[in-house]
Amino acid sequence: MPQRRWISRSVLLIAGALTAATLTACGGTPPASTGSAGTTSAAPTTTTPAGTLTISPSSAAQLCDMIRPELSNFRVQGPTLGRISLNAMVHDWGFRNGGINGHVLADKAMIDRVTTESCPEVRTEALTALELPSLAAGLAF
Repeated sequence: MPQRRWISRSVLLIAGALTAATLTACGGTPPASTGSAGTTSAAPTTTTPAGTLTISPSSAAQLCDMIRPELSNFRVQGPTLGRISLNAMVHDWGFRNGGINGHVLADKAMIDRVTTESCPEVRTEALTALELPSLAAGLAF
């Protein structure tokens, strides 16, 4: 069973690397919002810079639900492997939510804003396990 988990993480890692390469080759231009992850904010709010993508509560909860069960793995794997897993999860989450990976690439702090609002305890535990000042600092898109 542990080997199977490692294989699925490897697949996610490879998918994330391919996505990053594709975005880089295409100029890294964020795609238009498809609506499943929210819409581009017309008016700036106090927590989201103007022109950034607004993440729906269900998409935010999905990201929290993806990170939460991996917290113990982050602690066991250590910061280096844990950060690779975090990157793969965020890429996967972006794909599942309308291909917003380009938006995340342009605004990595989005992940911190989303998790601070939706699951601050999960974010804090992830920061501690991954030895990061912010989740954005651990994203190597």
